[in-house]
Amino acid sequence: MSSDRFVYVTYIRTTADKLWDALLRPEFTRRYWYDCRHESTWEKGAEWRLIAPDGRVTDRGQVLEIDRPRRLVLSWRNELFAAAEGHSSCTFEVEPAGDVVKLTVIHEIDGAKSKLIEAVSGGWPTVLSSLKSLLETGESLEMTRHWPEGL
Repeated sequence: MSSDRFVYVTYIRTTADKLWDALLRPEFTRRYWYDCRHESTWEKGAEWRLIAPDGRVTDRGQVLEIDRPRRLVLSWRNELFAAAEGHSSCTFEVEPAGDVVKLTVIHEIDGAKSKLIEAVSGGWPTVLSSLKSLLETGESLEMTRHWPEGL
């Protein structure tokens, strides 16, 4: 079976611990991820959910692997437009690289021409650029501070 995949790499002027907290803690995610928040205990096998400001669950899955602050692997199912595709896998790799941290996000799913991978190919660069701005300047990108109208 073929698979569809999106990979994004960025370098952020921060520490691995600060980046890790920004990826998982709701008070951070709300600031750069369209006012959404994660809910999870962040233990292997735990469920996780991404919650929109109106309380809807936009994405959900399970923590498949967690090694703070280096690696997080989630099963990921989008509930808004790609639930029929089932679960994908999203891997976050955090690596110190001198005075910066390298963040690699790999989002993949079995099957070709995935609606989810098409969507995250546009979404991840925006969200991760906003995360980078937040950690480096204290301010996220304006466009990612509020939930988009009509969704």
